[in-house]
Amino acid sequence: MSTKRICVVDGQGGGIGSAVIKKLKERFEETVEIVAIGTNAIATAQMLKAKANRGASGENAIVRTARTADVIIGPVSILMAHAMMGEVTPKMAEAISGSEAKKLLIPLTQENVEIVGVAPAPLPHLIDALIQDHLIPLLREEFQ
Repeated sequence: MSTKRICVVDGQGGGIGSAVIKKLKERFEETVEIVAIGTNAIATAQMLKAKANRGASGENAIVRTARTADVIIGPVSILMAHAMMGEVTPKMAEAISGSEAKKLLIPLTQENVEIVGVAPAPLPHLIDALIQDHLIPLLREEFQ
């Protein structure tokens, strides 16, 4: 039974990623490896302050780390080339979407995209649902 690697991807100010990492640390402590991958150094720094185990920034970091992740968590815009005011490059979006890791996406975006069938909810509620309804069952399934 190996430690699962959860990569949290965020950009701009890193607020969504930081909130996710704080909740992951509360729930899992050191039983999983949390890697903060920012589209920029500011986002990565904020996620490291939230107690990610490791962190890196930029296109190459995302491309390389997406290959080794068991789970990738982030806002839905991490799959969209040129999202986050251009911070998500086409190579980043391709690496994340093409990764064999399970992707748990938070339905928040500043892009001109609407996800039909998803009710609006505050970020803390979305993070709680991500962990309780998706991540915990996924990790249980992996360990069986």
